[in-house]
Amino acid sequence: MKRLLPLACGLAALLLSSAAAAQPAPVEGDFSTAGFSLASGQSLPELRMHYRTLGQPRRGADGRVENAVLLLHGTGGTGAQFLSPQFAGELFGPGQPLDIARYYIVMPDNLGHGGSSKPSDGQRARFPEYGYADMVEAQRRLLVDGLGVDRVRLMMGTSMGCMHIFVWAETHPDFAGALMPMACQPTAIVGRNRLWRTMLKDAIRSDPAWAGGDYAAQPVEGLRTAVDLLLLAGSAPMAMQQDLPTPAAVDEWLAAQQARRIPALDANDLWYQVNASFDYDPSAGLERITAPMTWINSADDFINPPELGLAEQFVPRIAGVRYRLIPNSPGGKGHGTHTWASFWTADLIDLLARSER
Repeated sequence: MKRLLPLACGLAALLLSSAAAAQPAPVEGDFSTAGFSLASGQSLPELRMHYRTLGQPRRGADGRVENAVLLLHGTGGTGAQFLSPQFAGELFGPGQPLDIARYYIVMPDNLGHGGSSKPSDGQRARFPEYGYADMVEAQRRLLVDGLGVDRVRLMMGTSMGCMHIFVWAETHPDFAGALMPMACQPTAIVGRNRLWRTMLKDAIRSDPAWAGGDYAAQPVEGLRTAVDLLLLAGSAPMAMQQDLPTPAAVDEWLAAQQARRIPALDANDLWYQVNASFDYDPSAGLERITAPMTWINSADDFINPPELGLAEQFVPRIAGVRYRLIPNSPGGKGHGTHTWASFWTADLIDLLARSER
């Protein structure tokens, strides 16, 4: 049965639980395959997918891995984001929903990100442009050809990873036993969402220091504007009003964010990461989704504002979906709410229970 329900969560509980457990230590590896063809007709001579795993694969009587969980990160992230205390500390420990004594957790760095194939490896702006369909196929190759996993018990994704789940669910509807997309909409990226992405890409390539992608040093001014836009897109208005109560506090916070974030970025990599959503629009095929799904957004999300009414439009077309909108609050995390598991752990427990078979 489809439901649209609110979810409440207290800031005090969030702060206590997020530090409850230490980070588990993952096993890291790389999977490589030759001649990876992209949907555009271009190809990579070699696709490299870096990944992290927790736990051990368990095989059923048919010899197939039956306890795999695929976690898909957001734009600009890596699989390492799922090892943060506010995520791993709520989920991976003994008796917790994704206890690694029970589940085999797979956390890839997706195409264009982290330790996987990306422009900064050497091709720079000559790297072929990839889309979400290509990224999902790269994930599938890693699982099936690299790790011997041809079905997952659960697929969970945040932001870009949320959108990847909708692509997965329509392209390979039998691959996942349960789906948990968080912080996205199953439709083309248009309006304000596309606007800030276009502005970010323009800022990078309009900086003369970009030099057609062959820069000797990072185009800092372009990246400064890109970081400004990323900070705005990820902001939580009520929390910021409370936490940055003076002009000086705002200025100091912004300067610290710029100083921390800019040195960690590569302009070509970031441009490609943001550009990759160009082919995303699963809206026509939502009826092909068959696995039980819990889809979660938050009311303070700049990127996916609930006032657009998109969830109400699409939920009736998805079989077996339960939708939750996390309400706005001073303890909100904006678009980043998806990385704080205490907001939605109960929903995950419910999804695992109702998808057992």
